[in-house]
Amino acid sequence: MKLVFSGNTAWSMYNFRRNILMECVAKGYETFVLAPEDSTYEQLITGLGCKFIPIVLERKGKNPVKEVSLYLKYKRILKSIRPDGCFFYTIKPNIYGSLAAASLRIPYVPITTGLGYVFNVDNLLNKIVKFLYKMAFRKACQVWFLNNDDLASFVDERIIPLEKTKVLKGEGIDVEHFEIHADMVQQPVFLLLARMLWDKGVGIYVEAAKIIKAKYPQARFQLLGAVDDENPMGISLMQLEDWNKKGYVEYLGVTDDVRPYIYQSSCVVLPSYYREGIPFCLMEGAAAGKPLITTINTGCREVVEDGYNGFLCKTKDVDSLVEAIDRFLLLDTHERTQMGLNGRQKMMREFGIDVIKDVYAEAIDSFFKK
Repeated sequence: MKLVFSGNTAWSMYNFRRNILMECVAKGYETFVLAPEDSTYEQLITGLGCKFIPIVLERKGKNPVKEVSLYLKYKRILKSIRPDGCFFYTIKPNIYGSLAAASLRIPYVPITTGLGYVFNVDNLLNKIVKFLYKMAFRKACQVWFLNNDDLASFVDERIIPLEKTKVLKGEGIDVEHFEIHADMVQQPVFLLLARMLWDKGVGIYVEAAKIIKAKYPQARFQLLGAVDDENPMGISLMQLEDWNKKGYVEYLGVTDDVRPYIYQSSCVVLPSYYREGIPFCLMEGAAAGKPLITTINTGCREVVEDGYNGFLCKTKDVDSLVEAIDRFLLLDTHERTQMGLNGRQKMMREFGIDVIKDVYAEAIDSFFKK
């Protein structure tokens, strides 16, 4: 059996879907990954045993000629491989990969990993994207979502009928990949782990840090993640360095392994108002036994039970985030430890990779083996 998996970066395919890809290879499936080539693509080949096919994909491009070219590229590749089924992730693979698979009568399942900034604005681009989604998903075997809000948006907009949808609990977290490290109580360290985007709540986090540090000078606030110059909501490196210089936060840059940074933190924070799927950074923090602070935003609130494995705050509200951080700082060592353990248990129970593997296995048996 031949399977195709396609996303917007080789990095995300390796880091977010590694266990699914490994499982498919272990079962003897010929597993192809289609994604833009980056520093991670070789790990998909040598580390996982996948076959990698590079595809040029401008994530934020709006040139109609290039969009048609991308569709034709997908069609050529899929026609040459003739896979038994495809899984597509993120907007452009979801749209153009799905359209290509549909035209070739190849079974496919698109996974919407979050709706992003396009769904936060009501403009012509928003309408075009919704129309393209509707066309792309017409012949899908099923369409998967990572939260109920995104599913409801697509059903309400009549992009996809309810009976063709399914909700996954995230993309699966390998809890055993993470250890539990004790919190450094004397010097609390807060870590925001994400792309450096305004709508990830980075600016809110910085403003909250200023207030908290005036009350708790020993508190540290860290930022870890890539600068995304292509995104209209991207924060410049100059701005990050300015905050760093003024002592508001510590910008740590980027890394291929987030675990050491999570282990050295006290709490993982994501004050996002971005249309998230299920934020992987929150799952990683919880898997490492760290309490979480996040917003009641779509995708975020699914990971946190307020007072059980972290705290929830309002979106775009500095005071609400400050209050949540205050609540955390008032916890004693035992309470922090228990809250972190609760989060790890929640990941194992609801978001564990074995649960997600079963969903993929069922889809492959139901849709692709006919």
